[in-house]
Amino acid sequence: MGMKWLVVPLLAALMTVPVPPVAAQATLDDVVRGIEGQYGKMTDLRAEFSQTAFNKSLNQNLPAQGTVYLKKGGKLRWEYSQPTPQEIVSDGKKLWVYTPSLNQVNVGEAPEVLAGPAGSFLAGLGKLREHFSVRFLNPAQPIDAEGNYVLDLTPKRPLPTLSRLVLAVDKEFQLKKAVVHDQFENTVTMSFAKLAVNSNLPDKLFTFVAPQGVATVPMK
Repeated sequence: MGMKWLVVPLLAALMTVPVPPVAAQATLDDVVRGIEGQYGKMTDLRAEFSQTAFNKSLNQNLPAQGTVYLKKGGKLRWEYSQPTPQEIVSDGKKLWVYTPSLNQVNVGEAPEVLAGPAGSFLAGLGKLREHFSVRFLNPAQPIDAEGNYVLDLTPKRPLPTLSRLVLAVDKEFQLKKAVVHDQFENTVTMSFAKLAVNSNLPDKLFTFVAPQGVATVPMK
C-alpha cells in the first residue's frame, strides 16, 4: 500500500479551532454543533501527524509520520519524513507525488473528491449531519478512557477510500485521533500535534516545482 493510496482518506479529520469547553456529559447534538462550528470557520491548517496504516490483504501495519498542510479548495501538502521521505502536493487541479529515493515525481489530475467533503472535509465537517450519519461509537459510554468524545461517522455517499470515519475529540472539540476505514477493510489511524489553524497559508505552498534532474512521470 503506497502513500498515494492514503491521500484522500487521510484528509478526513484534520481541522479544529479552540472553543469554550462544554459540559462534561454533552449530548450528541452538543458535540455535533461544536464540530460544525469549528469546521465551518476553517480555511487552512498545519499539523504534525503520526499514523499507522493497516493493509488487510497483506495483514501488515505500516507506520509513518510527517507534517500536513490543508487549505480549502482541495489544496493539500503531505510531507512524509518516515519511513521514506515523500511529498504529496495538490493545488486542487494537479496532483504531484515526489519520491526523492526514486528521483522522480508523478504528476496527474487531482481527483475531484479532494475539493469536496469526502476529500478535504473542510466543508464536510462544517455540515456534519448533511454529509454523514452520526452516532456515538458507544452510546452507553460516549466518553472514552482518555476523556474524549468518540463519534462514529458513516458518509451518506461512501467512496471506496472512505466507508467509515471514527473521530475522537476532547471537551473543547480538539481532534485527538481519527480512524479511516475503506471498503476493503483497510484502516488508517492518525494522531495529531502542534495544530495551527487559519494561519493564512500561501497558495504557493500547494504547488510543486521539481528539483533539477528529477524525472517527471505521468500518474497512472
